[in-house]
Amino acid sequence: MTLLKTSPWEAAAGLAAVVSVAVGVVWWIRRHRPTPDEIERARRSALAQTGRLVDGMLLDVCEMDATDGRKLTLLEYSYRIAGVEYECSQDITAMREVVDPSEVRAGFPCSVRYHTHSPQNSIIIAEEWTGLRHSLPELPWLDMPGRDNRHPG
Repeated sequence: MTLLKTSPWEAAAGLAAVVSVAVGVVWWIRRHRPTPDEIERARRSALAQTGRLVDGMLLDVCEMDATDGRKLTLLEYSYRIAGVEYECSQDITAMREVVDPSEVRAGFPCSVRYHTHSPQNSIIIAEEWTGLRHSLPELPWLDMPGRDNRHPG
């Protein structure tokens, strides 16, 4: 039978390895994991900064009951990219300080920001950007004096 003899430095190295593994496990368990709200906010921020713009149409503003009893406010919109029509919705419940849902007009055009490699990943409102329009654009030829406004051109 052979007994293992360890020198003091081998014992210290083994103890250091055990301590570092224990510290790593504690860090892994207690590290900060982003909440779903933080993940969604980061997605909106990234799209607001780097997303490509396209014209869209605001289809509806609707409220839904969530499974946890909350009321969700959704904006439904559509847009077209390379001949493909997309219909999406965005939850704006947490962005009451950015937009008042009662002032949003369905049927108005809007600007949509989307991810170029994933066009269904899109937004029309973020904390630092909005694609909503408050009125329809005015055509300059309608206001020209001396012109018959009934027939353009």
